[in-house]
Amino acid sequence: MPILKSAKKALRSAKRKRAVNLKIKKNLKEVLRNFKKNPTAKKLSLVFKVLDKAAKKRVIAKNKASRLKSRLSKRLKKEIKTPAKNLKK
Repeated sequence: MPILKSAKKALRSAKRKRAVNLKIKKNLKEVLRNFKKNPTAKKLSLVFKVLDKAAKKRVIAKNKASRLKSRLSKRLKKEIKTPAKNLKK
């Protein structure tokens, strides 16, 4: 545990920031999961929005957000070409 006054303040601050960051990450994972189950253009725009916000707040790296956006766009394009493929259970 921290001993110095400034270290105690830093710990409190870090706890708050961690809580916010975990909330953002949880939301991102949920949106990605929903998109991967059923890719649509509307869901893709929502994923882009969440990715951009996470990158802006530095929860994830800017390049990671770009990479995911690219891959998800590619996935949606592929899904549009062959939609009947995933009907089989």
